[in-house]
Amino acid sequence: MAVLGIATALACAVAGCGDDEPTTCSASTSTASTQPSEDPGTTGREAEEVPGSGSGSGGIELEEIGEFASPVHVAQPPSGDDGLYVVEQEGTIQRIDANGGEPSLVLDITDQVTCCGEQGLLSVAFAPDYEKSGLLYVAFTGTDQNQHVVEYSRSGSDPLTADPDSARELASIEDFASNHNGGLVLFAPNGDLLLGMGDGGGGGDPERTAQDLESPLGKLLRIDRDEGGHDVAAFGLRNPWRFSFDRETGDLWIGDVGQDVLEEIDAVTARQFESGDLNFGWSAFEGSERFNSDQEAPGAIAPVFEYSHEGGGCSVTGGYVVRDESLQSLYGRYLYGDFCLGQLRSFTADPSEQARDDRELGVEVPALSSFGEDRQGRIYAVSSEGPVYRLTAGDS
Repeated sequence: MAVLGIATALACAVAGCGDDEPTTCSASTSTASTQPSEDPGTTGREAEEVPGSGSGSGGIELEEIGEFASPVHVAQPPSGDDGLYVVEQEGTIQRIDANGGEPSLVLDITDQVTCCGEQGLLSVAFAPDYEKSGLLYVAFTGTDQNQHVVEYSRSGSDPLTADPDSARELASIEDFASNHNGGLVLFAPNGDLLLGMGDGGGGGDPERTAQDLESPLGKLLRIDRDEGGHDVAAFGLRNPWRFSFDRETGDLWIGDVGQDVLEEIDAVTARQFESGDLNFGWSAFEGSERFNSDQEAPGAIAPVFEYSHEGGGCSVTGGYVVRDESLQSLYGRYLYGDFCLGQLRSFTADPSEQARDDRELGVEVPALSSFGEDRQGRIYAVSSEGPVYRLTAGDS
């Protein structure tokens, strides 16, 4: 990522816009300053305020906590350390105090990572008992071009770093193209370690992996932390670059990057997630539209929200249901963005129906690569151009 200096190139590199070639992007003429349409949603209903949720407009400012080299993810341990950990795509993780300051190196695996484009070191997750176990997990594209999940232990000599010699590989997933790698590792509320995997790349699901339960591609995978390996938690996904769980309800939200026409956000309740058999429809469908006629997806779960590329969008960046009570305008709303547009938007978080009140917040983050949430519920936004921001209450 560090070798790409403009948002148009990064839009293809980070989030995987659709096209037939893995190095191209259908929205390559869009920039981070592209103005959105008045209503980019194709399923959003007329805006209305919902009791218990914020208005979705204004009242938020961005506080920069640090500048990094091509950051793509930010996370915080659930216990034992108040620092924020920022993943840099070329293969390093930096720690920074939650109140800012100078970052310090946690882990450097650049010699094991293929970067950049949609490849690289893509995320980090901390064990639920991190304070005791000191275990953390990273997802990256290896020098073999495959996708890897590796466990590390906290260093005995410096508890704010990871011991590089403690590496234990849990999963190695064969891949056939450089794009659509997903790459987020995240713990579910039930303690399962999940990995988001794209459909393998190219354009249009050329290998038809997303509906193939024998393939790990185009899936959310449960990673076995004890024995290694994985099984399928959900399928029918194109490139679930970022997904999250509502810290209050346990509902699952997925930003699934679209092909050439539609970007989609999927959601299911905590009970649905636990029940399994979740099929989100790709590549029989792109969003709500029929796509590959030779694919069937019986019982596919329709997106709760979708928007077209007509307003300049190119690649959805999935976010979080905001539970930070200081962010009144966003409370109870699902926050998301688009890599090319940069503007932050939200709608009332209800996985049981289509979004009713999608609205622009009035704050922009160019080259929006990711969101993050700390254990207090505070929300962060990451720009692959360098800055990581915390969302704070303000007048904007």
